[in-house]
Amino acid sequence: MTAPTTYGLSSEARNLHWLLTNLVEEVPGIQSVAVVSSDGLLLLSSDPAHTEQSRTARPAKGPRGSSADLATIVSGIGSLTVGAARLLEYGGVKHTMVAMDEGSLFVMSISDGSLLGVHGSAACDMSVVAYHMALFVGRAGHVLTPELRSELRKSMEAESTGSTR
Repeated sequence: MTAPTTYGLSSEARNLHWLLTNLVEEVPGIQSVAVVSSDGLLLLSSDPAHTEQSRTARPAKGPRGSSADLATIVSGIGSLTVGAARLLEYGGVKHTMVAMDEGSLFVMSISDGSLLGVHGSAACDMSVVAYHMALFVGRAGHVLTPELRSELRKSMEAESTGSTR
């Protein structure tokens, strides 16, 4: 994983980048991670190549190698499960796990509708991934304020356009 540029970001934003980098590097089988706002916008990603140019080369497995695609999937699954929970009257959704033949997808609520999404390989240990996601959420949830979400979104937009801070 190539670390995203954190120059010019607040200490809270740099800490979230650090937590995300550690999640990807420390947990075997994680292929990509995305933090998505309640309105579906990508806030933070393990994939620094989320621009349109990087979307043209398709890897063997995964959401086209693009965190923007993972963010779209995570947002859709999050919305679907929240709607299902409302219909069933079972309260809020804490996490969702989808096990497929050749990989896994995990979605966990962070705060205020923000979501953490993880794309894992078929060889990943789902319980280990879920445990480390819960640690990330516990550490990140209280600092993911509206101001920080705005800062992260602007940072992602700046990376997409290639501008610097």
